[in-house]
Amino acid sequence: MDVLGIDIGGSGIKGAIVNTKTGEFVSERFRIDTPQPAKPKAIAETIKVFVHEFKWKGNIGCGFPSVVQNGIIKTAANIDKSFIGVNANELFSNATKCTVKVFNDADAAGFAELTFSDVKSIKGLTIFLTIGTGIGSAFFKDGILIPNTELGHIYMKNGLVGEKYCSDAIRKQNDLDWKTWSTRFDEYLIYLENLFYPDLFIIGGGASKKIDKFQPYLTIRTPIQPSKLLNNAGIIGAALLAK
Repeated sequence: MDVLGIDIGGSGIKGAIVNTKTGEFVSERFRIDTPQPAKPKAIAETIKVFVHEFKWKGNIGCGFPSVVQNGIIKTAANIDKSFIGVNANELFSNATKCTVKVFNDADAAGFAELTFSDVKSIKGLTIFLTIGTGIGSAFFKDGILIPNTELGHIYMKNGLVGEKYCSDAIRKQNDLDWKTWSTRFDEYLIYLENLFYPDLFIIGGGASKKIDKFQPYLTIRTPIQPSKLLNNAGIIGAALLAK
């Protein structure tokens, strides 16, 4: 079954038609900038652009940068706060005339990783982090996804919120070289280590493609590896969850 998967981020929205049996794209990936401000009507109109681009009439899955409970948006870190309380399933379905289901973006990416990598066989706790405009997170316990963790918003000992200290957007905004940024990211990972004692970290999001630039500088004791699906995991996972 093919499903249109859309990954909504703070800076960009990307999507593709996904074969949910194989996890492979059956179309080219399409990307446009996230409208600013990222208000409900503007995002809904942007999703309509994807429907028109792909001439799509089937199911749509959307990864969204928020805690999402039964389609209801509960938080707003990298989107407009007017989204809080909105039933995004209804909003996007009405706008597109398709059946749309919305999920936390890191959970969607994590679900794809669980489905198409060997992480599902790992016993213990795996922390999956998407590093991009913000920091998204998902927990895997013995191969089962635990939804709606928000580790990017955790307050560190330095008093700063994690994603405001070491997201990929912060690296770019402050023109940090990889070694300097890695020191910040290492500090964040050590903080998570000492809170949760995970068995593995998996890095997804835009930074997953460049793990070789920062992994050598990390001092954490926990094994770390890139997402098998790299930055396409969010699109694939959204499609899988919506099939």
